[in-house]
Amino acid sequence: MTYVEHMVTRLRRDRSIIRLDHPATWDDLDGLPEDVSAEIVAGDIVVTPRPDLPHATVTSNLGILIGGPFRMGVGGPGGWILLDEPRIRFDQEIRVPDLAGWRRDRWVDVPRRGPIPLAPDWICEVLSHSTEAEDRAVKMPLYARAKVGHLWLLNATAAILEIYRLEPGGWLLVSSHAHPARLCAPPFDTVEIDFSPLWEEVDAEDGAAPDEV
Repeated sequence: MTYVEHMVTRLRRDRSIIRLDHPATWDDLDGLPEDVSAEIVAGDIVVTPRPDLPHATVTSNLGILIGGPFRMGVGGPGGWILLDEPRIRFDQEIRVPDLAGWRRDRWVDVPRRGPIPLAPDWICEVLSHSTEAEDRAVKMPLYARAKVGHLWLLNATAAILEIYRLEPGGWLLVSSHAHPARLCAPPFDTVEIDFSPLWEEVDAEDGAAPDEV
């Protein structure tokens, strides 16, 4: 067992920072266990437990709702690559957003192994109690610097969707929706998406929402 794997085994229940004697690289992440999410932040490895089932369910279901018309072209234009929890390189950091999308015409010469070097056109972060501050105060500026065009922040507990668009001066809150049902949401605004199944599933979990991550 490597030093990194040993630290992950001890600390995998909490968000933890592993500082190596060198700036962390992709190879340091490559052999980590499947039940943690690991990022490289300022040269260190940041280990976060994998989301609990409610968080994972909301993320996966949102990908399904968007993926039909915008990835597969079923009832929509297609033209997108959509991935759950991809490892993406942002300059010297590797981050793992909950969902990310690239316009297919930009998805060129992407390596099959290693972090994706291409900044997404759209990112969605599903907010939780333990990650919301990081998502807003750290990740939003990082994504803006990388020129990610669109960002969604989804609070599944409160059923609130915030939609942002990148402007020259930074993120612009385009709209905020509480319990949205059918909605045309940029950058996927050519098709009206029915978001109500997301909230119905959260309600069925008796409020066991992503806050518990």
